Amino acid sequence: MFVNDKTIDNLQSLVTEIKKYVDLQKDYVKLDITHKLTVLLSTLILILVLVVLGMIALFYLSFTMAYVLEPYVGGLTNSYAIITGSILLLSLLIYLFRQRLIIHPLTRFLANLFINDK
Repeated sequence: MFVNDKTIDNLQSLVTEIKKYVDLQKDYVKLDITHKLTVLLSTLILILVLVVLGMIALFYLSFTMAYVLEPYVGGLTNSYAIITGSILLLSLLIYLFRQRLIIHPLTRFLANLFINDK
């Protein structure tokens, strides 16, 4: 069986095209990872900012509620105790429902981001 020059040229061009394809796939994967990491980091930063602002708002709201409750519960100390108990109860509820409130949505978000291609 003889190999002619045309077959060798075809094989060389095929190898060249495969190399180009592999390089393009590498670039695509880099771009895809960059996009997904950008979405992930921007979401984390947004959540961090919202949590900090929410904590500040909760802080001032708790002081406001303490002063509003003061005449009804017999003193500022009692109203602070009620507000503290409410915040501790809310913290306990969030801890007890952490799977449904935090872990499942986070898992769904990451799975949609990294596994599901749109």
